[in-house]
Amino acid sequence: MNKPTAIIQTCTGNLIASKAYYQKLAFTQLSADSPTIFTDGKFLLEINPENTARTGLKLYQKDWTATIEQLKEITTVFDFEGGHLISDPNGVKVYLMKGALEGKYGLKGVSAAVPGNFAGLSIEAVDIDRTIKFWQTLGYKKTMGGIEQGWIAFENGSSVGISIMKPMVCPHLFFNPGLTFFNGGKNLPIIQKIRAAGIPIAEEITVFNKEGIVDNVILCDPGGLGFFIFND
Repeated sequence: MNKPTAIIQTCTGNLIASKAYYQKLAFTQLSADSPTIFTDGKFLLEINPENTARTGLKLYQKDWTATIEQLKEITTVFDFEGGHLISDPNGVKVYLMKGALEGKYGLKGVSAAVPGNFAGLSIEAVDIDRTIKFWQTLGYKKTMGGIEQGWIAFENGSSVGISIMKPMVCPHLFFNPGLTFFNGGKNLPIIQKIRAAGIPIAEEITVFNKEGIVDNVILCDPGGLGFFIFND
């Protein structure tokens, strides 16, 4: 198991409803309250019921001093007890948490929940250059894609990579950021499981299928975090 250094945070006004949502999607609950942590096997997700909580990414590191000095040149840094809050040019919030992640949360490296193979966070960006600079300052490095292709993927060694998308490239709803799952042509059984579990589908997508079959879907959890569950 790999020691995680990143957590995706979703907020909620109803912790019971949010727990039930992820249980229906066959996520494994690792801790009950304060914090409430779930996993699909490849990433950690925290459900935060605090009324000041916002959807975003938590990154853990012993010392952020050098990074903060660089970030102050490109964005505003808001200090809070335990860390720093920043936002990328598209409003995606990142919590820079001081110290190591508390709790013994290991990751198996294999997605075992209903949505399938987790592939990181997708972000739609208007200013691609500023967005890339922001994430590179946080240690993310390009792994795939290019601006000419309409998307670029980055990783920083944590369990949560990101993909930056150009505007008007994705012909569907876009939650910014959104969890992305790529299932290599095996999406239809996954969509059946989602329907069987009674999970509402925010959008059924047929635009990529010549026969008009719903082979991609988008979900939205009770706190507003989106899921892109794609057949790619």
